[in-house]
Amino acid sequence: MFFDTPRTTLALAALLPMTMLIGPTRRASIDIQPESRLWIAGTSTVRSFQCQATSFDAKLEPTATAVVAATLAGDKAITSVVVTVPVEKLDCKNGTMNEHMRKALKAAQHPAVVFRVDAYELAKSADGVAVTLTGALTLGGVEKPVTVTARAKQGENGTLLVSGTHEVRMTEFGLKPPTLMLGTMKVDERVKVGFDIVLKD
Repeated sequence: MFFDTPRTTLALAALLPMTMLIGPTRRASIDIQPESRLWIAGTSTVRSFQCQATSFDAKLEPTATAVVAATLAGDKAITSVVVTVPVEKLDCKNGTMNEHMRKALKAAQHPAVVFRVDAYELAKSADGVAVTLTGALTLGGVEKPVTVTARAKQGENGTLLVSGTHEVRMTEFGLKPPTLMLGTMKVDERVKVGFDIVLKD
């Protein structure tokens, strides 16, 4: 309950100039920049291929107002990461391949690929920071534990560039690799997920 007394009014008047000098508290935040990339690359009995994610979402929970500087110093400044890629946004630059890839990933029943980071370790070195991410990858509705290695380094204009690749076996997630041209083109079950994530405070 608030009591409006002369003493209370005087105290508030004294505090007002201090709050104006301090200003609003800056909220910790980190944004993914538009130049960030994520893709899936693989091979088949005919040729290699690459499917680019034309759109994806990443939710990061920072604990510091200067995530880039903290990470480059080898300090943890993010508590959680969840990356979501709509399967329909994977573009293989070939309509038929797109259709078969979406079918293989069971996009109709499970429209997104999700990577959740549960914990990570940083190791500072001369050429950047080695990052080890442990968490879970969900493909076709099946979740499996994964460990992904990456490297973080200073990017342009005060950004942080986090890059890496991780090999995935589709059959481990109960997925059947795409087959095209009446079976004459078979995609290898091993695909590599690559990423160049650009972050800025």
